[in-house]
Amino acid sequence: MAVVKIVEYQGPDPHETFAWKFTDRTGRSDELSTWTQLIVREAQEAILFKNGQAFDLFTAGRHTLSTHNIPLLATFMNFPSGGKSPFKAEIWFVNKLYSLDIKWGTPTPIQIQDPRYGAWLPVRSHGQFGIRIADSRKFLIKLVGSVAAFNKENLVQFFRGILTTRIKDLISSYIVLEKKSILELNAFLNEFSTHMEETLRPILQDFGIEMVNFFVNSINVPDDDPAVIQLKNALAKRAEMDILGYSYQQQRSFDTLETAASNEGGGALAMQAGLGLGMGVGLGKTFGQVSDQMGNQMAVTDFGSCPSCRAKLPQNARFCPQCGFQINRCPLCGNPVPQGVSECPHCGALLSVECPHCKREINPGMKFCPFCGEALCKVCSVCGEKIEPQAHFCPSCGKKIERD
Repeated sequence: MAVVKIVEYQGPDPHETFAWKFTDRTGRSDELSTWTQLIVREAQEAILFKNGQAFDLFTAGRHTLSTHNIPLLATFMNFPSGGKSPFKAEIWFVNKLYSLDIKWGTPTPIQIQDPRYGAWLPVRSHGQFGIRIADSRKFLIKLVGSVAAFNKENLVQFFRGILTTRIKDLISSYIVLEKKSILELNAFLNEFSTHMEETLRPILQDFGIEMVNFFVNSINVPDDDPAVIQLKNALAKRAEMDILGYSYQQQRSFDTLETAASNEGGGALAMQAGLGLGMGVGLGKTFGQVSDQMGNQMAVTDFGSCPSCRAKLPQNARFCPQCGFQINRCPLCGNPVPQGVSECPHCGALLSVECPHCKREINPGMKFCPFCGEALCKVCSVCGEKIEPQAHFCPSCGKKIERD
């Protein structure tokens, strides 16, 4: 038996590899003797293994594997006291350098519902963390096993499931409790990093690993996802309207007026005159001022009739002088409008409607009341799409609608 005379670390870069089993150029790894010289460098530890069991541990320095410095193995193998005895055992080197650039990331996007906008968005996250091997024996026994070497890639692969689960739970609980939009989470990366470090530190300690730091570098959504594109376009449109000083309902009213102005007939001339007046004012004026001027231009002698008794109504009347019926008027054209409608039948302007539950005024088209939270229309329990009263299946996902 050819005995290995000198054992020292000859493995890969110690900054990339945490553990390495000794093998010399001839492939021998376990043919040792009590005169073999073991060289352990700074920031390293070496452990003797026999039959899968961990025995003696050596710190930095030059060691002769005599019976007095391998007491555990000597007792196990019943070496004679003194003398030279060949034996078979494996030597593992553990690098205890600080490794601060271990990359991590979610392998696939995590589907999470944005609490502010209600859209389901694919969320990704990535970052890096730093570790150091604190307990070489525990690390080798619990984590390394029988592989010839254990590096950063092995470590990330082993803990990827734990990382993904913890970051998903953290993001989900944070946006639910704090009511933060997914698009705003990058402002809280320090809080996420601290929480993740506190969560993962005890888990790594069970494997003999000390966590030095943990960083969440980014929480983002894919730019090419259809839901993300739609949401960003809507936010850009809202920002544009905020800058110009009008709301979505006013934008719809503009669109309706432009459509009416393009139609033939006497009414089109009045519409065109009103639009021309609106175009002549400065951008600083609000749409409400423009609509007041347009109402003055389009005033007519016929102010409509009462929906109840059909009697002629005076200008700006709020109640019928004949039967006392309350009159609802369009704020844009001034004509009477029926109760409960969301759009003026005369000019097409959008009107506020009343919640049937709390009686507060809300914008038309809403699915839920923002004040009492009650449903304003029937929605699909799967995809949230609005369901027409007579529909038997959801037009979006095809789910059968259960009738009350």
